[in-house]
Amino acid sequence: MRSLAELLPKAAAEHGDAVALVAGERRITFRELEERAGTAAAALQDLGVEPGDRVALLSGNSPGFVEALHGVLRAGSVAAPLNVLSTPDELGAVLADAEARVALVDRAFLPALLAVRDRLASLEEVVVMGAGRAPRRTLSFERLLGRAGEPSEVPVEPDDLAVLAYTAGTTDRPKGAMLTHGNLVANLDQIAGVPSLRQTRSDVVLAALPLFHIFGLNAVLGVALRAGASLVLVERFDPAATLELVARERVTILPGAPPMFAAWLRQEGDVDLSSVRLAVSGAAPLPGALLEAFRDRFGITILEGYGLTETAPAVTTNALGDEGRPDSIGRVLPGVDVRLWDEDGRDVEEGDPGEIVVRGANVFRGYWRRPEETEAAFRDGWFRTGDVAYRDDDGYLHIVDRRRDLVIVSGFNVFPKEVEDAIVRHPAVAECAVIGVPDERTGEAVKAIVVPRPGETVSEEEIMDHCRDLLARFKWPRDVEIADELPRHETGKVRRRLLRDGGSR
Repeated sequence: MRSLAELLPKAAAEHGDAVALVAGERRITFRELEERAGTAAAALQDLGVEPGDRVALLSGNSPGFVEALHGVLRAGSVAAPLNVLSTPDELGAVLADAEARVALVDRAFLPALLAVRDRLASLEEVVVMGAGRAPRRTLSFERLLGRAGEPSEVPVEPDDLAVLAYTAGTTDRPKGAMLTHGNLVANLDQIAGVPSLRQTRSDVVLAALPLFHIFGLNAVLGVALRAGASLVLVERFDPAATLELVARERVTILPGAPPMFAAWLRQEGDVDLSSVRLAVSGAAPLPGALLEAFRDRFGITILEGYGLTETAPAVTTNALGDEGRPDSIGRVLPGVDVRLWDEDGRDVEEGDPGEIVVRGANVFRGYWRRPEETEAAFRDGWFRTGDVAYRDDDGYLHIVDRRRDLVIVSGFNVFPKEVEDAIVRHPAVAECAVIGVPDERTGEAVKAIVVPRPGETVSEEEIMDHCRDLLARFKWPRDVEIADELPRHETGKVRRRLLRDGGSR
């Protein structure tokens, strides 16, 4: 398979009347899905969308998202999936950066987009997905599909741009990672190269992770379509309702982010996960205690993986090896090269921490219209992830921390994760996040935002005393803030930039 545009036609040819998508009571076959995607491609072409044009998708986990995505790809255009949690200003910034000509929008998210439409010179059409009449100055997706014919054949090559995936916003400006058809197909092949991750027609996959995120888009949706597995769509994550869905649909593959597994673990009473043969976690670090508690209760080992938007996404997995190793991101996928570098771009000594650098067919082309940032992201053909890790004697990688999140106190590097791991050992602490704050004397100082366990209280003084027994003096928090919760991205990652800006609640 040379392009992602071939994925759905191939699945329809091989699996035809088998169920591709489950959405509530709806059952959509591969043949039906492929026909709708082809008609969507024709509808976009009727609107004047040409190969290479950007088409924005603002949709939850619905059949419409899958149809629209593959319609865009079939037309040779570039899909720009948007975060449905974005504010109007955030949507406007991304749409303007992508210079999207058309936006396909679920009705629920239409007000946010319409609030900024008039600022967007490039946006020609807003197409509303779902039943009902389209508001003024918008078009109905269903009406466009109803009058569209057959799509014109567009040759799509591996080097053609497929998806403009905007990063989660840990930097000041979201950047569009340019993922080609070849990048995305390569990662599907790399994942399928791991026997224990390989899916089959008989598998049923839970799609509770957002499909607009690269984890959901390629490592969940793409992998399932490639294998001919059935995908159970979840529009809004609710732990109890999702567990009922897993039992009812006999889900066999359970992808999730750590907060989802933690929420499932907190559910009381009988939980039926007897159908699940594989659970995989990504998008944020999986605490070792959570892995062990989930395994103890349900007999399921969560296999943690690691990846980035820029690598389409998967780089490593705990599925390579004899065990799901706590606090490890696993071993490197076949077809992906990984090295650990020091500041000068030299390989570190065995066992020492270094920056993860990646090379492979899955590595993105660069950042959309940001040549300087693209150049800075690569060194000698290797993509610099900014993540720091060490490799143990068995070849498992362990993340130390994000290089960009380093706190430098009097010239000494403090990895936030090390401080966070120490603080969560306090019996009254549920979770915490550590950031750097300016300090006139030391340059930066450590600040900890701490969330107590339900029903527990803990004081700032207690946390400071606790840290004095576990950490070197320069790693001690100067400030401790007690908070009700930590702000997170939709993938479960802590929004450190928001914490730095003073927003912990």
